[in-house]
Amino acid sequence: MDGVRSGEWQRGVLATCALAVLADGETHGYAIAQRLQAAGIGAVRGGALYPVLNKLEQDGLLTSTWQEGTAGPGRKVFRLTASGRERTQQVRDGWPAFAAAVAGVLGVRLETPVTVDEGER
Repeated sequence: MDGVRSGEWQRGVLATCALAVLADGETHGYAIAQRLQAAGIGAVRGGALYPVLNKLEQDGLLTSTWQEGTAGPGRKVFRLTASGRERTQQVRDGWPAFAAAVAGVLGVRLETPVTVDEGER
């Protein structure tokens, strides 16, 4: 990704994308960052991701527990709450209309809808 997309755009969707990753099951922050990078969001730095995860936890959308490491340091493992699942579904439902509205403002045409292979979710 170029500088604008990897910075400004990433910050705009980071919370939403983190929730979507966690909808597939509990995991730690580094795995969330890896998943987002593999999806094409760009490299997500811990200094950007962890404050977002902490805010989502404060908002009641996530919970976390400390998992002791077996071969290395422990990790904080995040999971969605019921409210987090509900919010994630609301975003998924509303995203196509939002993306179309942004495309309209930018004067671009969305010719092919972007889909995520179910194996990647």
